[in-house]
Amino acid sequence: MATATPTLEQIRRRSLLSGTIGAIVEWYEYTVYGVAAALVFGHLFFPNLSPGISQVVSLATFGVGFLARPVGAFVAGHLGDRIGRKSTLVLTFSIMTVATAAIGFVPTYQQIGVAAPLVLCVLRLAQGFAVGGEWGGAAIIAVENAPRERRGYFGAWPQIGVSAGLLLGTAAVSLSSWLSGDAFDEWGWRLPFLFSVVLAVVGFFIRLRATESPAFLAEKAKMDAELERRKAPAAVLLREHRRPLLITVFGRFAEAGNYYLFTTFILSYVTTTLGAPKSYGLTASMIGAAVNIVAIPLFGAVSDRIGRVRTFLVGGALIVVTTWPIFALVHTGKLWAVTAGVVLFLALGHAMVYAPLPALYCEMFPTSVRYSGISIGYQMASVLLASFTPALAGAMVLWADGSLWMVIAFAIVTTLIAMVAIAFAPDRRGRSLDELDSLPAPRRADDGARVTAAR
Repeated sequence: MATATPTLEQIRRRSLLSGTIGAIVEWYEYTVYGVAAALVFGHLFFPNLSPGISQVVSLATFGVGFLARPVGAFVAGHLGDRIGRKSTLVLTFSIMTVATAAIGFVPTYQQIGVAAPLVLCVLRLAQGFAVGGEWGGAAIIAVENAPRERRGYFGAWPQIGVSAGLLLGTAAVSLSSWLSGDAFDEWGWRLPFLFSVVLAVVGFFIRLRATESPAFLAEKAKMDAELERRKAPAAVLLREHRRPLLITVFGRFAEAGNYYLFTTFILSYVTTTLGAPKSYGLTASMIGAAVNIVAIPLFGAVSDRIGRVRTFLVGGALIVVTTWPIFALVHTGKLWAVTAGVVLFLALGHAMVYAPLPALYCEMFPTSVRYSGISIGYQMASVLLASFTPALAGAMVLWADGSLWMVIAFAIVTTLIAMVAIAFAPDRRGRSLDELDSLPAPRRADDGARVTAAR
């Protein structure tokens, strides 16, 4: 029996679902590690250090995964631009799932000594490698299949993967903590890692049903006839598209590190420094993530109306003016205040700077190097800023005798850097992807107005 050819609307819906669900599952797996690092990895894998130092080292293992992200971005970008977005996403998804499930079986320091943290770090590197290629592919498969006038909205949906993964991950840890009770440190922490296998089955089913975008298929046909250009998309990227690549890197400074300040670091700070119950940070993270999931598609749609750059700059300004009040709320150690602070950041500032990025970044690069461009740029920012931000923030607090002023200054300065970078990004929301591909390479880095004037 012949299989019916999917309609354009079905292709768009499957692509959107593939990017979104896959991102949710992968970020669930990534989040579970961050939560475990903040709560239990310190004394399970680094018991010979003082409590404060073991906490910083535990959060540093969270940052280790970011070191592998650029490698994953280069490899996945190369494969994604050569053989296809769909196949590459299935590969990154597989690596992430195997690494996460394996973490659930790693013996502790008490059981195998120094080998325990070493194995943990290796698996964390595998997670980072997989995530390095995940975001770019998820964003592209949604944006390239979107209607021109709704690229911001479609591209925003995979962005909810971070917060949806945070919500599911913290909920899984909370449920495991409740089920295991006093045995959470013994075996309860392993349950969320093992549960990722169940989520992966759903993710694989959805990802395998997705199709390549017409833009990529057309570009691949051209590349088949131009073998030299097909060999190294990263080389073409670095030679011809340096300006948009730099914008991609520095544009993430508003949310890359700050997201982990307001989730992973705050979870550790509230529990370890303030001595509040661990449920406070978990509750705040879950409520904030739920609000963020609603806000991101909303601001993605807003970017289709008022522009990606304008939406981003408003969000950046909100982060700058609310950072001190948010940390003042968190410092009280009260459940309502911690929750209000996290929600304020995730519902407004973060959502507004994060939602427009997939469409904005996709519109800056031609199809032939799009996967490489946005993946490498996105993950380079992760290494420069997000990787060790929770550990760095923890060290800042220790150095400042418990004060948060250095952390606040860090968040404000990095956001200002991102705002300056994005101010130089072109506004191309009204152009088709085919039209962008037809522009001469040197002009793709120029502002849209300059391109129009040149014509």
